Amino acid sequence: MLENAPFRMVDLVEHLISLNAERAETKGLSFRTQFSELPTILIGDRLRLSQALLNYISNAIKFTEQGSITLRASIVSEDENGLLARFEVKDSGIGIDEEAASRLFKSFEQADNSTTRKYGGTGLGLAITRRLAELMGGEVGFESQPGAGSTFWMTARFSRAKPDAHPQSALTLTVASSAPEEQLRAPHYAGLRILLAEDDRLNQEIALEILHELAGLNLTLANNGLVAVNLAKTQKFDLILMDLLMPEMNGLTAASEIRALPGYEQTPIIAMSANAFAEDRARCQAVGINDHVPKPVDPDQLFNTLLKWLPPPKTLENT
Repeated sequence: MLENAPFRMVDLVEHLISLNAERAETKGLSFRTQFSELPTILIGDRLRLSQALLNYISNAIKFTEQGSITLRASIVSEDENGLLARFEVKDSGIGIDEEAASRLFKSFEQADNSTTRKYGGTGLGLAITRRLAELMGGEVGFESQPGAGSTFWMTARFSRAKPDAHPQSALTLTVASSAPEEQLRAPHYAGLRILLAEDDRLNQEIALEILHELAGLNLTLANNGLVAVNLAKTQKFDLILMDLLMPEMNGLTAASEIRALPGYEQTPIIAMSANAFAEDRARCQAVGINDHVPKPVDPDQLFNTLLKWLPPPKTLENT
């Protein structure tokens, strides 16, 4: 279900830039933004919009060796109730040829396997962005020329804030900070292993983008609870992210079985679910689940939860 809450576009843009600032600076890339055409306050699903644009930006940085990344937005159409907005991420990277272009935005495909070998990653964020845009009543597309960069775009529908709305009271305004993911990229977290039990491919790819691409963490995927239990029997993980609703074996059963395995008595298990955690709190605690991250996942909330439960630096240094 889509969220329908007010948010400031400037906060979302600052958040996206802060999440990617370190990776861009490492390659000498600069960010440019053009969002003045949009209303100050939009009403819609901030998290899904953020995740969709995050995938575009991540790919733009990955496939650009020099130059800049431009984020811009415009209004496609509008009426008294709402508007259709277009968001673009333009890079000065390697570009895409016509033959490869036909395969983009398809699940689990990338333009060229040789590109994967050279630049790393999978480029699967494009398929994720397409699905997220469709959920928000929009579509996706791109313009590109080999060697001359690419512009990837998406559209999404939003409601308008009422004229008498007061942004300061309607929203909780926070200053975007890249500190959580920067902490997770520190050397003492590099060797830690995280198991993600999740059956939905979209959620798997979003987790990979957030945890591996942004935070640099080592992530192993399990398509359901049974696979997660079998992996835990043969491998040691430092933290487990557990979806609650999965086929073959649900998250509660899987958590209970993993908790009973030798060496997993104290391993943090974090539930990931769109359901209200309060309703399942007693059952989750009974099987040894330590904490909860709601879906859709807010990257900062996930990072802070991981920092709360992963072994602190001093513990790692003394082992």
